[in-house]
Amino acid sequence: MDAMNGVYLAKAAKYVAAGLCMALGGLGPALAQGFIGGKFLESAGKNPEVAKSVAFNAMISMVIVETSTLFSFTIAMILLLAVR
Repeated sequence: MDAMNGVYLAKAAKYVAAGLCMALGGLGPALAQGFIGGKFLESAGKNPEVAKSVAFNAMISMVIVETSTLFSFTIAMILLLAVR
């Protein structure tokens, strides 16, 4: 393997790593947000009087879950832009 092939292989690995970072980093939070939303709708349907207070807690939970996606996006951008 000559030096040029090594450079291309490193660039390809960088793109694959960034893609895997976003794929795996986005899968968990997407499933968690769906679960949170489903449980919120279930509880609001069973007890509509407390739907507003439960909605606030569901939104806070979704924001907390979304931070891991943002961390994955940050890592993917670092891989794409800073790693040579």
